[in-house]
Amino acid sequence: MRKALLALLVCFTPLHAAELTLELPGGTRTWDSDALLSHPQAQEVSIPDDVSYKKDMQYRAVPLAALLEGVTPDQHLQAVALDGFAAELTAAPLLATKGARAWLAIEDPTKPWPPLAAGKPSAGPFYLVWTEPKAARIGPEQWPFQVARIRYLPAVAERFPALLPADNAGAEVQAGFAQFQKNCLACHRLNGAGDAQFGPDLNIPHNPTEYLVGDFLPRYIRNPQSLRRWPQGKMPGFSKEAITDEELGQLIGYLKHMAGRKVSP
Repeated sequence: MRKALLALLVCFTPLHAAELTLELPGGTRTWDSDALLSHPQAQEVSIPDDVSYKKDMQYRAVPLAALLEGVTPDQHLQAVALDGFAAELTAAPLLATKGARAWLAIEDPTKPWPPLAAGKPSAGPFYLVWTEPKAARIGPEQWPFQVARIRYLPAVAERFPALLPADNAGAEVQAGFAQFQKNCLACHRLNGAGDAQFGPDLNIPHNPTEYLVGDFLPRYIRNPQSLRRWPQGKMPGFSKEAITDEELGQLIGYLKHMAGRKVSP
């Protein structure tokens, strides 16, 4: 059912152009892959050690900033993928023209990209990639692939008050909330709040801090299949480059805090 629903957003075959919908403050626009491949700012972009393919890749891509007409750095965007992955993205790094730079890679229907793994589709038709990602500490969840739609939305805290820590929560918990938004919300909901349709809720019925005790939760976040291994496991591991030990502690502190703030969906 999920695949059928998402197929309504992007319909393509290897012989037809795909479509990307942009819902921005100035209005809604749909681009097809042919138009993007011939965009005046389209160029070949080399991506060393691509996050999704785990190897060097080269793409025909357009600077994402060129497509975000009317968006300002203080605003918030969401990239929605075919499988329900919903990446929450602050606009400022997407609009940057120096340092870490965001690009929309476009899959040419006549020259499809390789599959992500055996029996899997490619990262196309549209894939958000970065050059010099370390300059802005861009994490793996900020590389959404199979993108169908990019839309302007109010900030996460405004849309989903059920995610908010208590007013008297300390700075570490607030920092953990920021890490949750950056690294978890693309796949998971919490207290039923969020737009992702990918992973389980992280507070209802039980918070992982309630059953992954000791060092098991940080070990699981670093390398999920070291604790639970199955062929369909999709959660990536988060290296110390993606989230430092300090940031991981902040994230787990936020989850522990929210275990005491359960709200039934």
